[in-house]
Amino acid sequence: MASDYGVKSFQKIMTILECFSTVDRSLSVSEIAERSGLPRSTAHRLVLSLRQIGLLDQDGNRLEYRLGLKLFELGTAVLINMDIHREGRTFVELLGQATGESVHLCVFDGWRMSFVERVLGGRSGPNNSTIVMESSPCHCTGVGKAALSFQEERVIDRICGLGLPAYTRNTITDPTALRAELARIRERGFAIDNGEMEANVRCVAAPIRNSSGRVFAAISVSGPDRRITEERALELAPKVIEHADLVSVRLGWQPPKPARGRGRPPATVATTG
Repeated sequence: MASDYGVKSFQKIMTILECFSTVDRSLSVSEIAERSGLPRSTAHRLVLSLRQIGLLDQDGNRLEYRLGLKLFELGTAVLINMDIHREGRTFVELLGQATGESVHLCVFDGWRMSFVERVLGGRSGPNNSTIVMESSPCHCTGVGKAALSFQEERVIDRICGLGLPAYTRNTITDPTALRAELARIRERGFAIDNGEMEANVRCVAAPIRNSSGRVFAAISVSGPDRRITEERALELAPKVIEHADLVSVRLGWQPPKPARGRGRPPATVATTG
């Protein structure tokens, strides 16, 4: 019974932390209680406890709270120590060499895509750099759509509920259109960003899985659309998928054998957000 109580307490804490996002950066106790479904007294007690240990900070006006720097420190440590940070680097470099284009490897944090590794191609030349805690949206990037397409419906609902801001005239801003796009990505196994985040830039991305088959990251090749045409994007897709699968295998994923006469098996849809 004590164990069950502890689990329920942690669930309540996670419910409170998940109330915040890049859109809802500061919330009052009343707003937290409403979003979490917790009684206001319970929300207030937990908020004070989270503030004491640095997981929440109080705004200057003393009426609202925001995620604390302790979470940033923990998140940075997680990224640095993740197996994908170590295992993915080689394949990022190989994919960059094979395509001559920029390559990005990103992790889905439940809201956005956090960069882990990248190689700059084209005129920038072969330049490898590690990025920690730099992030990008899910709905308008190749890596974001590749990862989001294999998440649970409640996660997709949450992303759509935050709003789908337009970054270019090609950005998908309608939830129904985005869901249709995600369904196509699940079917073919890769995503294409047609200048949706940055004008005149095209990107091809594929999902990366952990040992249980859950999609939690993605890798992409990107460059100017004059160089990565629609035709070349389709030609690059199998190579991007191949490198994504190689990273997944290094992380312990065992791809299921396709049935005779069938194509590549689909990735496993996430069971947690």
